[in-house]
Amino acid sequence: MDRIRVTDDKRLLHGGDYNPDQWLDYPDILEEDVKLMKKAHTNTFSIGIFAWAALEPEEGVYHFEWLDQVIERIASIDGRFILATPSGARPAWMSKNHPEVLRVDSLRRKQLHGARHNHCFSSPYYRRKTQEMNTLLAERYGDHPALLMWHISNEFGGECHCELCQENFRAWLKNKYDNDLDKLNHAWWGPFWSHTITEWDQIESPSPIGESAVHGMNLDWRRFVSYQTIDFYKNEIVPLRERTPDVPITTNFMSDNPEFVPFTALDYSQFAKEVDVISWDAYPAWHNDQEDTPTLASRVAFLNDHFYNMKHQPFLLMESTPSLVNWHDVNKAKRPGMHFLSSMQMLAHGSDSILYFQWRKSRGSSEKFHGAVVDHDRSSENRVFKEVAQLGQAMETLSEHVVGYQRKADVGILYDVESDWALKDAQGFGLKTKHYGETLQKHYQAFWEQNIAVNVLSKEDDLEHYKILLIPMLYMVSEETVAKLQAYVKNGGTLVGTYITGLVDESDLTYLGGWYGPLKEMFGIEPTETDTFYPLDRNHVSYKGQSYEARDYATLMNMAGAETLGTYEEDFYKGTSAVTRNEYHNGQTYYIGARLDDAFHQAFYGELIDALGLKAPLDLRHKRGVSVQAREAEGRQTIFIMNFTEETQAIEIMEDVTDLQTHSPLSGTLDLAPYEVRVVEKVVS
Repeated sequence: MDRIRVTDDKRLLHGGDYNPDQWLDYPDILEEDVKLMKKAHTNTFSIGIFAWAALEPEEGVYHFEWLDQVIERIASIDGRFILATPSGARPAWMSKNHPEVLRVDSLRRKQLHGARHNHCFSSPYYRRKTQEMNTLLAERYGDHPALLMWHISNEFGGECHCELCQENFRAWLKNKYDNDLDKLNHAWWGPFWSHTITEWDQIESPSPIGESAVHGMNLDWRRFVSYQTIDFYKNEIVPLRERTPDVPITTNFMSDNPEFVPFTALDYSQFAKEVDVISWDAYPAWHNDQEDTPTLASRVAFLNDHFYNMKHQPFLLMESTPSLVNWHDVNKAKRPGMHFLSSMQMLAHGSDSILYFQWRKSRGSSEKFHGAVVDHDRSSENRVFKEVAQLGQAMETLSEHVVGYQRKADVGILYDVESDWALKDAQGFGLKTKHYGETLQKHYQAFWEQNIAVNVLSKEDDLEHYKILLIPMLYMVSEETVAKLQAYVKNGGTLVGTYITGLVDESDLTYLGGWYGPLKEMFGIEPTETDTFYPLDRNHVSYKGQSYEARDYATLMNMAGAETLGTYEEDFYKGTSAVTRNEYHNGQTYYIGARLDDAFHQAFYGELIDALGLKAPLDLRHKRGVSVQAREAEGRQTIFIMNFTEETQAIEIMEDVTDLQTHSPLSGTLDLAPYEVRVVEKVVS
């Protein structure tokens, strides 16, 4: 049998986390699993994620026979397996015999054995043991024809403050600042509160006691934590690269929950460089009472586009739930149809898989009530199992029209996690209303509602081919980033900035002389103050004959060449500029000075969409709540028409397309039921 690869296998991956190590005393359940896997139309399983105690119950004593049997069962149904390294949860014997592996928290307390992901990334013993384990796994299973890829650990995160990590932090700083304390003290603004460092060993990681006021140090600590985590990951994969160089490697990324915004504990833009395939775990709180379903759907779409564009290629949904989770404040079940719809949305935005946590519910401990394909009733006749099987059948039909297809966009929106870190640290503005991630999602939503594809970019991405680039609340910008933005606009790009943009440099130091000079020139304005509102405060902005509500923030500015498009209606700055436009070389810039409502975003970006000739993938008419997204390959587009509302939507399709579910032509009026999805194909030139 030829080896299967993510890049050349044409099946969409359907399955998920499988934990047979929890059921080794129940052979009837292990046999039952294989039968149910076929019934559910699943084909791919992640195994071994937390199985270290089953693989090595005593130090140096290994038991792989059970895993051999599991793998052969999966292969017997033409299935694939994603083999995880078990470093996310170490066995108890290791914690007792080698306490250096235990993490130390920011209060300098050594943690006890328990939970998971609480190991020290600096520990020489743990680094050696993970390599030993991974060597054995690679030697035993690396040539198995059903091995699809390596899954490294699980949901990396957290930090350690032990002496080993303190020493590594100091070494990292010495390298960053060329072993020059003067450079470090300047970047950290050391004289503030007499925090000047005179010896390297005076440096310790930030502690919540007294809360570090040295924002430059906080920023560097977060950078170091990312570096150290990635370095641990790179140490893990050494034997895998050596012994199985052709097997792709991934690790599952996350969002920040429960807010469901980009993950901020690590710099994924750097981590993405080290993996072959991006994978992530998505758990949106569908049907919540804080936002309507279309709004949440747009935020899910934002995160999908964020992960797709980390490598500008299809990603994998490594974890999701077919029903509910167990860790939201309220763990509400997906309504009938939502699992199919939400899964199709993932495929529409670039995923080549729908994988679940978990295949079978655990019998005990913290995840025994977390959603799964197989419930405690062990039945294939309950609603959740039937919906999973329905999805699996549809994925089998769609695979040839989706796998490997790309996403294309003329719009970019810049997300920078370092700016996010610095803004959260800033002791100013509204401490509870900064909402950087949510703000980006709000600007993104205006394009999503008009079916215009958007790439979520990092500051390292190329910008040249985007017709419009959004940089909302980009608080921290280096001179290098500003020069890159200038080049983009000079060459004909359209740039949109907002309040709280460009206030500090990459060390979190404010620019001398107020707003950074090249930004003033490019935007044709000079911000002078940022007014921060109390929760009930409101202002309004008059823009092209309409009034729009402003809340949280309003920028006061002097004009320096830009034209005024919108003005404030109230307070002492009534009548002054709130929204501006400036011509800069061959391009143009816009500045939105206040946090304005969705209606403004729809009007403002709607005009830019028309002016720049941006087009949706399909010419059709529909109401809010219907999303149309496309993937493209070889002159064909696979287009997903999705109804995220609880009402039947009448849609007018103005082009000829082929319905991929019925294989018949489709045009004219289409009635889309609540949560219904139609997938069509269109030939493009």
